[in-house]
Amino acid sequence: MAVEIPSRQLFIDGEWKEPVLKKRIPIINPATEETIGDIPRATAADVKIAVEAARRALARNNGKDWSSAPGASRAKYLRAIASKINERKTELAKLEAMDSGKPLDETVSDIGEVVSCFEYYAGLAEGLDAKQKTPVSLSTEKFKTHVLKEPVGVVGLITAWNYPLLMAAWKVAPALAAGCTAILKPSELASVTCLELAEVCINVGLPPGVLNILTGLGNEAGAPLSSHPDVDKISFTGSTLTGTKIMAAAAQSVKPVALELGGKSPIVVFDDADMEKAVEWTCFGICLSGGQTCSSTSRLIVQESIAMEFVNRLEDWTKLIKISDPMEEGCRLGPVVSKGQYEKILKYLEGAKSAKAKVLYGGNRPEHLKKGFFIEPTVVTEVTCAMKIWREEVLGPVLCVKTFNTEEEALDLANDSPYGLGAAVMSKDLEKCERFAKGVQAGVVWINCSQPSFIQAPWGGYKRSGFSRELGEWGLELYLNIKQVTEYVSDQPYGWFEGPPPSSP
Repeated sequence: MAVEIPSRQLFIDGEWKEPVLKKRIPIINPATEETIGDIPRATAADVKIAVEAARRALARNNGKDWSSAPGASRAKYLRAIASKINERKTELAKLEAMDSGKPLDETVSDIGEVVSCFEYYAGLAEGLDAKQKTPVSLSTEKFKTHVLKEPVGVVGLITAWNYPLLMAAWKVAPALAAGCTAILKPSELASVTCLELAEVCINVGLPPGVLNILTGLGNEAGAPLSSHPDVDKISFTGSTLTGTKIMAAAAQSVKPVALELGGKSPIVVFDDADMEKAVEWTCFGICLSGGQTCSSTSRLIVQESIAMEFVNRLEDWTKLIKISDPMEEGCRLGPVVSKGQYEKILKYLEGAKSAKAKVLYGGNRPEHLKKGFFIEPTVVTEVTCAMKIWREEVLGPVLCVKTFNTEEEALDLANDSPYGLGAAVMSKDLEKCERFAKGVQAGVVWINCSQPSFIQAPWGGYKRSGFSRELGEWGLELYLNIKQVTEYVSDQPYGWFEGPPPSSP
């Protein structure tokens, strides 16, 4: 059963506030193409107000209220947020399914991960206190040195639409755990549950200004947030093109950035792999979230000797995938997020056909669905490494296929990409898998699986897929500055200069 989309405003300084220009953006249900609500449309004026609120929260009571408070104090708020989200898990999952088009079973799982994320970083926040004043071993006894870990300050968090609330949690939870204050700018294509996070913050009494949430367009809200001189760091998840613009904007004030960008991840299947397991993981790797995950394994590199059998078996599996309204029981593939994304996928497929690639199957709207931005799982063969559909991020359930004969050839094909976020390898020979894991240019490698991620493990890419690492302890370190404190402890003068004689009494 669907739920009603709440009507919300911007969340600034602990309160709901109407955008300065009083504009809003319609919410389109991608399964029905109907308008089901709207979200506030923030602009530079709202960004300015939110940054000022975050600055005040950072410095309030000389930082004792938040930024320099004990980590255990901040952890209580993170645990309260986790508990409140858990109470609303079913409702939030339904809202996200309606807003983004993801199957309800997926969004239920995602919201569960949101809860776990806030709980995990609450634990790390508590552990921060014990790590302060960590001593550094020196080669001299004349000095003592220790390290302090301090919050970066005010951070701008800009997220994508494929995991709306979970991607926000990946950034918000560690930022708050570290003692930062933040402005979250979710994608305008899927912001509903992020605005509900604001309601949760009100319910748990999060101090005003610690977290501010601005919905709106990238050029109107994201860009001024990235370039604002009083924002100390930007963490961005999204396209590589937008990431380069954020880097350029941040460079003007030497503002550090953390970027998790696009991908074109390979899945390499050797002829000794378990056929059925490999086929299922290949389906999962390209159909999870409608293939709109930045790490989707969208390049199938399969050994020549089993290629025909594998692709045929893959078609058998994809025909059994239930494509439907995300709210229907058993849905495994919903619509893509928007009309623009749907048209982009079709354009890539048309371009591939014009370049003499072959759409082996799929690539159309399912016959039983007359509305919505639905597209069948699609397999494209006879591709070359120069084709756009092989090299560029499509963000849809579109799998390109190439074959190989040798292990060296497979690795070369896997690495022949401007991206390097994820990579999967399927084989019963674990030594071969380990060689692949060591040689592939990717930040995340899956052996005999595809797409699992864990809050405790680092996540991030190589090459044009970005840099820095989210999740785990690495995710917390993104929001901490390291300060060296050194004390001279010898009773004797340092002795570098020859000093004057002692003064007379």
